[in-house]
Amino acid sequence: MQTDPEISIIIPVYNVEMWIRRAVESLQNQTFQNFEIILVNDGSTDSSGDICDELAAADGRIHVIHQQNAGAATARNNGIKQARGEYLYFMDGDDWCEDGMLYEMHRLAAKHQLNLVVTGFYIDTYYDDDKFYQELRNAPDMVYIDAQSFREAACELFDAQLLYAPWNKLYRRQYLLDHGIEFPTTFWDDLPFNLDVIRDIDRVGCINDHFYHFLRARAESENTRYRSDMYEKREEEHQWITDLFMYWHLDNDDIQEFLARRYAERLVGCIENITNKNCTLPSAEKRRQIAEMISTPQAKKALAKAQPRTTMMRLVLFPLKKGNVSITMVQSSFISWVKRNSTNLFARLKANR
Repeated sequence: MQTDPEISIIIPVYNVEMWIRRAVESLQNQTFQNFEIILVNDGSTDSSGDICDELAAADGRIHVIHQQNAGAATARNNGIKQARGEYLYFMDGDDWCEDGMLYEMHRLAAKHQLNLVVTGFYIDTYYDDDKFYQELRNAPDMVYIDAQSFREAACELFDAQLLYAPWNKLYRRQYLLDHGIEFPTTFWDDLPFNLDVIRDIDRVGCINDHFYHFLRARAESENTRYRSDMYEKREEEHQWITDLFMYWHLDNDDIQEFLARRYAERLVGCIENITNKNCTLPSAEKRRQIAEMISTPQAKKALAKAQPRTTMMRLVLFPLKKGNVSITMVQSSFISWVKRNSTNLFARLKANR
């Protein structure tokens, strides 16, 4: 009699023919083997869908869903509907993981009956075919049994970039089902999904080890594209996180400084989005938009309250704080140039901001 797997692994697949085999093989090589893999081919136009079918034919634990292109959020939600495991794990088709990941996550979750497990991870930013800069994101070794203890630690977990993505987490499937949580069909769906997950959660565990390799600098990645709505999306995200801490009735100086610094750092990214070469707005319109961004009451408040961790970030934020549009544009244009011409240097500067 066939029993349900302990973990259902869901992978949205879209035009990742160069990487999907490696992603699946890194799962097949796990020391923990009681899992199923659900590959959701999201209307790929390369050979990704055929590769998924080949992988499924060779391993009975692999199931394939073929859908018309609808985005990663819809792909993940369709995977959730088919999942049978007690826990859910989400992976991206162009990344890979260390062989002890599922064992350690499942061990902690089962031992403490956790609804969520969070781990550290690697960010591998490739600047050549076989050369990359590796950044480590560290998690504390901790189990938060009640909601309040997790909420009080959430600010530091956000600050360490641990609560944004789904791929460094193991989720109890029944918790998501009981709370009606799924990925919203929007760009950058990871954050609103995880905000819904942690809003009322208890029994959360963290593991201070690194398992997942998130790969940056794939040319066609969403992360490298100019987005005309980036500023509006960042404003929306800031409000979501602010509302979450208000819902938790947490409002101290540390949280206010974190929110201000987070806002200021992402404001720099929004300005760079306008000064990069893919933005075709006229120069005068670029200047107008940047002037508006750094002069809002919210921006002025955040820039005044933020306490940058490095001299570099203090220098970057200085012209914004002073409201100097010309220097802000020159500085941002230089950042765009570095981002375009030296992926290695840009990754190092970003990691140590």
